[in-house]
Amino acid sequence: MPSTTPILHQNNHHQHRLLFSFTSKTTPFHSLHSLHFKRKPLLSFSSSYSTSSSSQQHQSITRVSTAPVEYAPPPPDFNFHQEISRLKKLRSRLAVSQSLSHKLSVLDSDSRLKNFFNDKHSNYFARVLASLNLDQLFLIKCVIAAGQEHVLNLEPEYVESEARSDIKSALYALVEFIDRLDVNGRNSEAKDAVLEIEQVTDLNKLLKTLAEIEQFYDCVGGIIGYQVEVLELLAQSKFERKTTKSQHVHESMECQFLEIHVPSGLDLSQNTEYAAQAALWGIEGLPELGEIYPLGGSADRLGLVDHETGECLPAAMLPYCGRTLLEGLIRDLQAREFLYFKLYGKQCITPVAIMTSSAKNNHERITSLCERLRWFGRGQSSFQLFEQPLVPAVDAEDGQWLVMRPFAPVCKPGGHGAIWKLAHDKGIFKWFHDNGRKGATVRQVSNVVAATDLTLLALAGIGLHHGKKLGFASCKRSSGATEGINVLIEKKNLDGKWAYGLSCIEYTEFDKFGITHRPFSLNGLRADFPANTNILYVDLASAELVGSSKNERSLPGMVLNTKKPIVYMDNFGDAHSVPGGRLECTMQNIADNFLNTYSSRCYKGVEDDLDTFMVYNERRRVTSSAKKKRKHADMSLHQTPEGSFLDILRNAYDILCQCDIKLPEIEGNDKYIDDGPPYLILLHPALGLLWEVTRQKFKGGSVSKGSELQIEVAEFLWRNVQLDGSLIIVAENVMGSTRIADNGESILQYGHRCGRCKLNNVKVMNKGIDWDCGDNTYWKHDVQRFEALKVILHGNAEFEASDVTLQGNHVFEVPDGHKLKITSGNSGLVVQLDPIEQNMMDTGSWHWNYKINGSHIVLQLVEL
Repeated sequence: MPSTTPILHQNNHHQHRLLFSFTSKTTPFHSLHSLHFKRKPLLSFSSSYSTSSSSQQHQSITRVSTAPVEYAPPPPDFNFHQEISRLKKLRSRLAVSQSLSHKLSVLDSDSRLKNFFNDKHSNYFARVLASLNLDQLFLIKCVIAAGQEHVLNLEPEYVESEARSDIKSALYALVEFIDRLDVNGRNSEAKDAVLEIEQVTDLNKLLKTLAEIEQFYDCVGGIIGYQVEVLELLAQSKFERKTTKSQHVHESMECQFLEIHVPSGLDLSQNTEYAAQAALWGIEGLPELGEIYPLGGSADRLGLVDHETGECLPAAMLPYCGRTLLEGLIRDLQAREFLYFKLYGKQCITPVAIMTSSAKNNHERITSLCERLRWFGRGQSSFQLFEQPLVPAVDAEDGQWLVMRPFAPVCKPGGHGAIWKLAHDKGIFKWFHDNGRKGATVRQVSNVVAATDLTLLALAGIGLHHGKKLGFASCKRSSGATEGINVLIEKKNLDGKWAYGLSCIEYTEFDKFGITHRPFSLNGLRADFPANTNILYVDLASAELVGSSKNERSLPGMVLNTKKPIVYMDNFGDAHSVPGGRLECTMQNIADNFLNTYSSRCYKGVEDDLDTFMVYNERRRVTSSAKKKRKHADMSLHQTPEGSFLDILRNAYDILCQCDIKLPEIEGNDKYIDDGPPYLILLHPALGLLWEVTRQKFKGGSVSKGSELQIEVAEFLWRNVQLDGSLIIVAENVMGSTRIADNGESILQYGHRCGRCKLNNVKVMNKGIDWDCGDNTYWKHDVQRFEALKVILHGNAEFEASDVTLQGNHVFEVPDGHKLKITSGNSGLVVQLDPIEQNMMDTGSWHWNYKINGSHIVLQLVEL
């Protein structure tokens, strides 16, 4: 017979600890003794606690055991439709209630609460709940009315009824003990009593979570509405098995007829002239654009852990290519701003809105990183961080909330689709408007190639120039990726009008639309549709109209994905994997609000006139994600850091080949698993951002197999350089230097006192990376080297090497305000260090001049 864990545990020192726990099997209750606590005001669960002067007498031990709720089977007579009907009626009555007291009265009349507060225990629970404030009382009663009373550990359905009052007594005992703690954690009545701090924390978290759910989901009815949506989606998934897919789709999308078609859009790799023009529109429109990063996801598949503390980390903190993923996003953005400066001579700082969450201390860690890096030289005022609420995970069978321990439901972020409503609720749209922004680009932190070449700029350029409401950046689907598809929706509404627009179908919804999960065929349905990459352009005013709506429209694409198990740890430290999910929204399905309607059916040419659009490019120039940790024996690199890093190298190969630089082609992913990459090439995006700019800075030469090339400087020239080994060039001032603004913040001033480097007819030869070292992690750019040529440019330092062979291990560190020139002499290298002339301190002794010629950018080297 399984052992039990006491609720009230005593030891020889008469210390009292309130402990709630679960055992692995249902067991009968032991004899229960009553608990005699004097009546005190209940705790108003906050960070400070009230004190009491009355004494506490020694009490007998009370023990209880319950089964974990995740293993409790649903009641055999559970009826989804009856429960949904009950909750909908309750939601409707609450919606028309004009005051909090009226809402409480409505809840009290609900059958679920009446059954819960039965005659036998009503007087007792009236005492327990009497001292909660009305807001807290409302939240607790909503949980009970939603059928989730087990979260409070008050009335598990599998516990014998005669024992229920003792569980409630234990809760009351817990509250009484918390109530007597002073702010220093001491019990003012019984100095030998100790309360488990975890219980206090869980209670505070529970009420905070419930309050956030009630507020955020107010458009669907708060906590009650959340549960209605969960049960309806679960019922639909069960109903699908008994009805035709077309009937189900028509009902869920409220239409007479619906078809999905393969969408068309601008192929950036084929229509290069228009693509170049679209990218210029994107650069020109940069002062009217904002940037949105949904970073609230928990990224469980990455398995990222802080090695010092053992705490789980969010995806934004993944060390990748020598910096966190979040730093990589800002770096790409700054490269766009640097390009704007070089073309127009104006400083442009793009406002950045970041949606975070409390999962894995996401919000605190991202805030701390921004502070540590001094807000990336952009100023704190150019950022807005807003936190999305966590939502309860539910059992896939009956929609019951999963619980780790009493008062601690399993909670996860509610999907990136929360971003639109939350942006309205938190004033983000107004902030963008106040900063003169009309549109915004949206990208996820795990996609490390989204800013490659002209994809993002062309997407934003077309959106701004043509006044579109929403745009997708898309590409060919990958058979190994769990990703949705972009589609052209055609439907006949219930009013007889025809509606058209581009949208997205998540991979979890393929079955609903009859899209099979069989392997790709050449002409198979899934093979023809382009991939949804969650790279978006959005018109901010249009998005705000959706986010501010007081109905389900503000939460687009609501899904309940139960295809992945919910994994969590209980209060014993045991891991559980339970079929389940949580209510999620998908940000890209805001597109469903932007369909264009016509009086008759359109057969051709409709896409050019739609408010939604799509651009298309080669996959590795659009999406390659570091979403999941590669298992040691796994031969697939899809969506892993290793796989995305290989795509970065492939992009580097593509651009350098266009510069007449010879280098080995990168073979398949299986070759990487066995032997590692053929070389490492990491180029700062400000070298060009657009490849046509980069091509004019590089010309001729070679990169041998096993070499390493890292260039962290924007003002750079490469002419006929032959590299066999490691070449690392790092500038402190890659794109400019920082100045102190009037408010005391450090602001990066583009083009001011940049570092500079020229290499002309240079051979670099050294032993380079130790490719046999087992500690090398290439995608982190964490490698061991035998030798390297390293150039370090401090401040506005300049480095030039011409007609020279640099062999062996060298470190050239150039001080601020100086130029180092290396040439060949009769007896070897000639090294000359000179101060930069005073009138060139800010501009440098040379620079690249950027000019627009038609739809292209032309560079000219200017020597001063």
